[in-house]
Amino acid sequence: MIKRIGVLLMTVMALSSCGDKLANNPLVNPAQTPFGAPEFSKIEVAHYEPAFDYAIEQARAEYDAIINNPEAPTFENTIEAMERGGELLNNVAGIFYALNECLATEEMQLVAERIQPKMTAFSNDINLNPDLFARVEAVWNARESLSLNPAQSKLLEDTYKGFVRGGAALDEEKKARYRELSTELSGLTLKYGQNVLSATNAFAINITDEAVVAELPDFVKDAMASEAKGRGEEGWTVSLQQSSMSPFLTYSTNRELKEKVWRAYNSRALGGEFDNGPVMQRIAAVRMEIANIFGYPTYADYVLEERMAESRATVDNFLNELLTATKAYADKDYQTIVDYAYKSGVYSEPFEFMPWDFAYFSEKYKNEKYSFNAEEVKPYLELESVKQGIFTLAGRLYGITFTENTELDKYHPEVTIYEVREADGELLGLLYMDFFPRSTKRAGAWMTNFREMYYNAEGEVRPLVSMCCNFTKPTETSPSLLTFDEFETFLHEFGHCLHGLFASGQYSSQSGTNVFRDFVELPSQIMENWATESEFLDLFAKHYQTGEKMPAELIEKIIAAGNFQAAYANVRQVAYGMVDMAWHTITEPVTENVEAFEKRAMAPTQVLPLVDGSAMTTAFTHIFSGGYAAGYYSYKWAEVLEADAFAMFEENGIFDKVTAQSFRDNVLSKGSTEHPMKLYVNFRGHEPQVDALINKILR
Repeated sequence: MIKRIGVLLMTVMALSSCGDKLANNPLVNPAQTPFGAPEFSKIEVAHYEPAFDYAIEQARAEYDAIINNPEAPTFENTIEAMERGGELLNNVAGIFYALNECLATEEMQLVAERIQPKMTAFSNDINLNPDLFARVEAVWNARESLSLNPAQSKLLEDTYKGFVRGGAALDEEKKARYRELSTELSGLTLKYGQNVLSATNAFAINITDEAVVAELPDFVKDAMASEAKGRGEEGWTVSLQQSSMSPFLTYSTNRELKEKVWRAYNSRALGGEFDNGPVMQRIAAVRMEIANIFGYPTYADYVLEERMAESRATVDNFLNELLTATKAYADKDYQTIVDYAYKSGVYSEPFEFMPWDFAYFSEKYKNEKYSFNAEEVKPYLELESVKQGIFTLAGRLYGITFTENTELDKYHPEVTIYEVREADGELLGLLYMDFFPRSTKRAGAWMTNFREMYYNAEGEVRPLVSMCCNFTKPTETSPSLLTFDEFETFLHEFGHCLHGLFASGQYSSQSGTNVFRDFVELPSQIMENWATESEFLDLFAKHYQTGEKMPAELIEKIIAAGNFQAAYANVRQVAYGMVDMAWHTITEPVTENVEAFEKRAMAPTQVLPLVDGSAMTTAFTHIFSGGYAAGYYSYKWAEVLEADAFAMFEENGIFDKVTAQSFRDNVLSKGSTEHPMKLYVNFRGHEPQVDALINKILR
């Protein structure tokens, strides 16, 4: 149930009683910095575990005070007390778990392995405490007689449901089993993520023959040379980071090397030292048993009850509807590239078209058909200019400003920090931006918080939001020049950041990104629509060397090519959603080979040739260690929402402040204070239809 874990600020006396070591621990002493920003330079790995131990101890005392309150349970002394209670453990956890995603040294990972069981045990001790649940239940049963406002009523409902779904109403035997399973699950998901990171870092190809890279565009060669130099190697190196692997597969004709890279990426953590097969089988089995304990036939049934979709049948029907409408077009997308490849004459010898050929010939075909080359866009998407352009967009829409703060501590030299303020100067929060890959950072892109918005005795505390990506690094000869996909990713994650920064409301557990998983992607995915709007691109997209604006004809090419392979991309995402549902609708533990299970689950969506010895789910961190279990469909679900929602901006103007204010008021700032469909209808005036997305894909 624990939505916000923590305790009140520790007094100097309390800290002193724990000894000098804890008294000097920057994680448990309120930071004497502007905005209470973390003093990262003072934090050592050795500080984390003592800080967690102390914060958990104090949190237990806080909850004991609620449990042992001699007064009758009320909304204020039970529900609100739990919501308002403490901040220390929440803040320590916010810092640690955020940094463990982007500074996951071996030492940090060992700390995580020790901390995870303690955090799970504490959460279970609260969720399964019969005396605390009795107080919550007493308030819940009296709800009709209480004069609660809508936010209070929602908090009471969320708290009660959270306890029930956290095991409070189980009998003692089931409580004990749930405790065992949840503890095991927390360790398994941590191990899964560590295996993916280790497997990703374990592979690289170093090339010393210049003839092998001669055909590659300069930006690819420069990036590979920079990668090699960073590893202390000569020549050029390609790794399994997307920003390294993807350009190599896209521009190289060396099928032998491309096959090695493709196979390595698509077999990460499949067998070998970092084998995730047994780990994910056990994760799925544990989740299934947890669902069974609560009376649900599958884990998906358990999860989806608290989602916008509400049921497994709704999700299955949704994915099948998308697949039925687009599969034939996806097959046509693929066959077009296969036919083109065989006729191209690129290879003098006959060859069998394989998945590692797809990116190269897709790019070549797109370049010919649309006169569009991804490389010609990059000079106009210099990272710093893109960043300022996106800041300008947020200013035009919402009237907010971004001012870099160079005085605050950074957790890594590449991080930049911005104060985000309303037009009148009121602080919204801090935004930490971390753009480039490194061996200690997980793949992909994400938004998180070092600190969420909350309230303490002094009033509202604004959030500290973090945005992490793995964009193309600058080289010795050029700044960071983004691909168009990276540009869209920037917009996507920035949308999540706005959702976090606009957090408001009476209770922090209902604010910001604390919404249903299948609603949380709307604020991010709607932002991607601006990527092809010439009126927006004209604000910042200038050649980094000449200062020339991105030509109108290039923008037209981008728009024309924007729907290239849209059906294929849609089916691929549907495939991910279906395999997620397959793993989380099992009714018996999976004993078959995970590769076989995956291929069977994804068979209806298969477009590219199958390759033995490959599997994507052994590195599918979203569902096995990232919170999207039985929820990956959310990305397509949110596309339906955003396709319909952005139409309102198109109708009223892409910078229309009235539309933007309505989106902020009804979506970005409302959090989970009301059901997401009601919030969406409040903004749009009607419920979204799947046809909005299908029409967008097939146009």
